[in-house]
Amino acid sequence: MKRTKLYASLVMMSLLLSAGLTATAQDDESVLDIGADIMSRYVWRGTDFGGSPSIQPYIELGLGSLSIGAWGAYTTNKSAGQEMDLYATYSIMDMFSVTVTDYFFPDEFSGYNYFEFNADSGSLHIIEGAVSFDGTDNLPLSVMAAYNLVNDESFYLELGYSFPFMDVFLGAGNGFYTVEDPGDDDKFGIVNLGISTSREIPITEKFSLPLSASLICNPNAKGIHLVFGISF
Repeated sequence: MKRTKLYASLVMMSLLLSAGLTATAQDDESVLDIGADIMSRYVWRGTDFGGSPSIQPYIELGLGSLSIGAWGAYTTNKSAGQEMDLYATYSIMDMFSVTVTDYFFPDEFSGYNYFEFNADSGSLHIIEGAVSFDGTDNLPLSVMAAYNLVNDESFYLELGYSFPFMDVFLGAGNGFYTVEDPGDDDKFGIVNLGISTSREIPITEKFSLPLSASLICNPNAKGIHLVFGISF
């Protein structure tokens, strides 16, 4: 890993933290949120990670416009990749957001050192920077662009539109999103096309169970997935 890339990522994370703490210095308002999703499959941007049901816990600290959190995805068969991510998101006018994510994929078989950032080690970190337009009430259109800053150079772009009864999305990328052979890193294609919907089942007067379902097609890989999830 090039030191300049790591330093640039650390500087970006520091700027996000400073901006968020400054914005909340006057009201000292913060919210700590925890939860988990149980998914029939972990399909991320059109790719199935794990080939088994996935347990996905999270913890997030909200500091005004800044959110700092940790998110994980753990397959139930352990034969596939596990994941534990750290992220920071800064929102602007509730319409735009900037996110830095450290994707970490531990080697559960050979062991790993979380603090080793070398791509050739048993533990892999990929740091991504992303910007997004999150839409408005009158324009329920979302646009997100993401680029890997450390240990990879893949680019991903996604468009989404929310209808009253479902969301539709279209994502395209290159690099590891589309690579089939070592020489195909620059290939750009549609990898994430589908619809998603959600509903809540009332359990008591104060508690309901959120459910979600997505039909996801990856035209580049010629694959399709139907994913169901329960949130807690």
